[in-house]
Amino acid sequence: MKRIGMLTSGGDCQALNATMRGVVKGLTNLYKKDVEIYGFLQGYRGLMRDEYKLLKSEDFSGILTKGGTILGSSRQPFKQMGIPTEDGIDKVPAMIDTYKKHKLDCLVVLGGNGSQKTANLLSENGLNVIGLPKTIDNDLWGTDMTFGFQSAVDIATEAIDCIHTTASSHNRIFIVEVMGHKVGWITLHAGIAGGADIILLPEIPYDIKKVCDALDKRTEQGKGFSILAVAEGAISKEVAKLPKKERKKIIAERKYPSVAYEIAEQIRDYSGKEVRVTVPGHTQRGGSPDPFDRVLSSRFGAYAAELIKKQEYGQLVVLKGSEVTSIPLSESAGKLKYVSPDDDIVHDARLLGISFGD
Repeated sequence: MKRIGMLTSGGDCQALNATMRGVVKGLTNLYKKDVEIYGFLQGYRGLMRDEYKLLKSEDFSGILTKGGTILGSSRQPFKQMGIPTEDGIDKVPAMIDTYKKHKLDCLVVLGGNGSQKTANLLSENGLNVIGLPKTIDNDLWGTDMTFGFQSAVDIATEAIDCIHTTASSHNRIFIVEVMGHKVGWITLHAGIAGGADIILLPEIPYDIKKVCDALDKRTEQGKGFSILAVAEGAISKEVAKLPKKERKKIIAERKYPSVAYEIAEQIRDYSGKEVRVTVPGHTQRGGSPDPFDRVLSSRFGAYAAELIKKQEYGQLVVLKGSEVTSIPLSESAGKLKYVSPDDDIVHDARLLGISFGD
């Protein structure tokens, strides 16, 4: 009997269920009925506290299109893994004990950067672990694409599409704030797909005067409206130059709900133009996975099942070009995949006339 543990950790996204389904369908076809699936509840918290459901293959029927996660999720910061819980549980030893108690053959972890760092830590402590790359931000190093990303891009793009009609009707400037604190992949892709005129990313600090110059240029061209796609982690050149501690303090003490409102006020002060802000927020994590993510997550899940069959553990399933493959968890752990100002996609966007405010 093959005993497989599975958990979903960190922020939710649209294709978690689809990926788990892929793993289970793959294992069922490889091992027939000789598989037990232990679904740990609320991410690593369930593994620490031995809270789980023993799942059957029918539990994964009909969830290909279902968003969220049937196991629930929670955030367990990697930096705090060495700190006991409030009720005194030593986190890593407790997770190892749960794994051994149920005589698991492998633990499958669906999660982003922090979750995979913990997965690698458990692997280094002797557990058989397979990682699956989940995050709407697409910032997990080592994979060209994470599941959840394209679905989030679709939602952010639709928000920009909808803003176009009202922006053109009223000749206004609209800012659409897109998710992404540290990296701007969603904003970059949705901004291009939605026809945004200005895209502001965390990796490319902006100059508000350059932003306003781009808006003035559109006015001179007879364009009555403009749309800015702004990542929630977008940062000005002035703030970007500050030491990290000072930078965090300024952001924490910001009088605005978010950076989009700060930029809106700066544009109004500089140009006197009317500006509106739209924040799609957590809708970008919700709803059903799009067809691309359903295919990608199914492939990821099936490949994870093959790795388990081959007993090739300590691996992160990744996409390289059009090929699903794997890399050691240790290669990805602790690294973020940022947008580079020199990336081809940024170069191409500039050729299309999109301003990055720099």
